[in-house]
Amino acid sequence: MNARPLHLDQSLEQIGVTEHEFVMPGQGQAARTGVLLVHGLTGTPAEMRVLAKGLNKQGFTVYAVQLAGHCGSMDDLLHTRWTDWLASVEQGLLRLAGQVDHVVVGGLSMGALLSLAVAEKHADKVAGVCALSTTFRYDGWSMPIYTRLSFLLPLFRALGIGRHSVFMEQPPYGIKDEALRARVVEQMHGGDSAAAGLPGNPWWSVVELQRLSAHVLARLDRLRSPCLVIHAREDDISAVGNAHDIVRRATHAHVELVLLDNCYHMITIDRERRTVIAKVNAFVAQIASTSVPAAESAPVTSAQLIAGGVHG
Repeated sequence: MNARPLHLDQSLEQIGVTEHEFVMPGQGQAARTGVLLVHGLTGTPAEMRVLAKGLNKQGFTVYAVQLAGHCGSMDDLLHTRWTDWLASVEQGLLRLAGQVDHVVVGGLSMGALLSLAVAEKHADKVAGVCALSTTFRYDGWSMPIYTRLSFLLPLFRALGIGRHSVFMEQPPYGIKDEALRARVVEQMHGGDSAAAGLPGNPWWSVVELQRLSAHVLARLDRLRSPCLVIHAREDDISAVGNAHDIVRRATHAHVELVLLDNCYHMITIDRERRTVIAKVNAFVAQIASTSVPAAESAPVTSAQLIAGGVHG
């Protein structure tokens, strides 16, 4: 079977299904590789735009998906479950996979969990995974002491307690760069959830994240796609142990771990964003060079990546 022509289907720009999603068509040979980007809990596709631009500049086709219940009110979010968020990513994967030869899925924070989940479930469609600031647990150094009691949240929910209660985000809000932090906080508290997301995490939504986390952790040994894990050593939201969980448990996938020294949780926009963009670009380029269209073969294997020169 011949490879697809360099000119992508004209329907590519219409694969986004909400006004907040965005698509950046690629250029040249690299356009045949698509990158599906997934935002975090209470976040928006906009938080992936800097990374998306960096990838698209290298010619890759990029699609930032919106998770169910996000970019709206707290009630919108509370009416969704983790399975709804995963379904959003799965649907985005299917739409993008229909337009490119192979897809790399990358997510930030909870988006990293969803990226891993979709790769575990759809190994035939995911050629690689980028897990950025992975959040299995809210255990970073800035998290309030009361968050350690989050194991009680499922009980509260079962009793109907705390439907509208929220864990409010606290300084430094995942951002080490003070000037950038001030701008983001202003947006966050400006009331436009489509631009900067909600300013806190609803208790009941945290329960859903816990369930998603358990689902992904229990299936990490099923992961076969090569995985790039990037995490800040001083992550204030999710400690670096979250990244090591992937390295330790994804025993059947090649995992490359990159640790950053000059940023906090929001690594896609903080002080080392250029390093993140460069590492993700190199990873996606390696996937593109060692993969063939999904219609012709399975996703690139760990052995192929190692032979191609990507090391942990």
